[in-house]
Amino acid sequence: MYEGSMAMTSAEPTPTPPAPPVPLTALLARRDLGLRLLAGPEDVPIHWVHTSEMADPYPYLLGGELLMTAGVLLADPAHYVARVVEAGAAALAFGVTPVYDTVPAELVEACARHGLPLVEVPPRTPFTAVARALWRLMAEARLHELRRVTEAQQSLAAAAARPAPVPAVLGALASRLGGRAALFAADGTESAAAGREVPAEAARALRDLVGVLGPRPGGPASASGDGGGLRLAAYALGGGDGLTLGVATERRGPGDHTVAGVAVVLLSLLTAPHRGAEAAVRDGALVRLLLGAAPPEIAETLGAGPWTVVHAAGGDGTPFAAASLAAALGTPLVDAGEAGGGTGRADAVEAGGGRRDGTPVTVRLLLPASTPVTEQPGWTLGVAAPAAADELAAADAQAARALRRAEAVRAPLVRHRPGGLAALVDPDEAAAHARALLGPLTEPLGETLRTWLSLHGSWDRTAVALEVHRNTVRQRIARCAALLGRDLDDPDVRMELWFALGSR
Repeated sequence: MYEGSMAMTSAEPTPTPPAPPVPLTALLARRDLGLRLLAGPEDVPIHWVHTSEMADPYPYLLGGELLMTAGVLLADPAHYVARVVEAGAAALAFGVTPVYDTVPAELVEACARHGLPLVEVPPRTPFTAVARALWRLMAEARLHELRRVTEAQQSLAAAAARPAPVPAVLGALASRLGGRAALFAADGTESAAAGREVPAEAARALRDLVGVLGPRPGGPASASGDGGGLRLAAYALGGGDGLTLGVATERRGPGDHTVAGVAVVLLSLLTAPHRGAEAAVRDGALVRLLLGAAPPEIAETLGAGPWTVVHAAGGDGTPFAAASLAAALGTPLVDAGEAGGGTGRADAVEAGGGRRDGTPVTVRLLLPASTPVTEQPGWTLGVAAPAAADELAAADAQAARALRRAEAVRAPLVRHRPGGLAALVDPDEAAAHARALLGPLTEPLGETLRTWLSLHGSWDRTAVALEVHRNTVRQRIARCAALLGRDLDDPDVRMELWFALGSR
């Protein structure tokens, strides 16, 4: 009835890009392109464009693309189409002239037989024009989706500030997703709901899906499936009392998971057990942050601090795994979300990042400076220096930089180090990175590279300094580039290598 629930490990990344696909009908509707559908359906989604004149393009296709060809090596149309379909291409575009005056009839028949959309590209339309049109349509679709998610976040945040916040959040979520949103207790009973009624079969399927999560420690944080003709999803709340959010909709859009994530974090906060007056005051800061208040504006509410901002990347590919990270660090307050918009908790500095394709999410936490931050299994942490409440923006940037360094050197935790550029990198981590980066270089290659970089890439001056011929310098530097797999004409590469040589 329902698909396998989301496991507590990251799913393998999909080959499709994060931008929403564009329906083939959108390209066909562009009069300036003059495209004409000759066979197959017109409502297939297109993820990208690929041009190939290979006799067998199968090894070069990832699936979901509009394959464009002029048929330069088209010998067997039936075999060609079969291989294109096997590779998972979404559609085939055939350019007439200079090889063919018309689209071969055998190609049209093969595409019709396999159900592969075949599009004729007129001589006046270059393939690059079709690709450019697709990228523009994808950018427009992505912008539309980001606006939709942003508006939904604002609506949910405003609902959380109303006198009866839980029903208001459920109502806002149901309205935004165009379906039904329900809150289920630990025993599986529906405690609150909003939106339109669903068929009995769908209601039973949703309860079954909610039961997949349950109150089990370490269980999956979310699950999805189908039932009664509707798309279903369930999300465990982070309040520790076994509550689960269930959602039933007619369709599932690209940003629906993000919107539901906002509601999950808000409902987790709103339904959490009473934690005293101080926690209630800090929870009040949540709503102000979600409604756009800057950190300095809520400094008095949070208290002077000092505070520690932590950025973390990892988890199981869902923003809800962040609750276990927060608990491990001794705080129930966490922020997690997707790129282009996020969700928030009371101690969030701003929205976090992440993707819905199973890759790790990014979360932000704000902890009292007295709380020790240690390595956490499955997470990479960047930790800022202690900061006052009115300095949270700067601390947030520090934590982001520390996380990037941690990911670059594959360290589980990196702390911000004040000082100059050299102080931003831990000496031991820099040495380890240098050894890994420069490992392929043996002497005299390493010394030649160091001297050449110190003399700003001058062949003659390096040759004089090393007492060798300038052609020897050129050969050694070319060998360094080949062994390192780097472009030594790139100033960023030169800078990285210079610091690595110094650290080594």
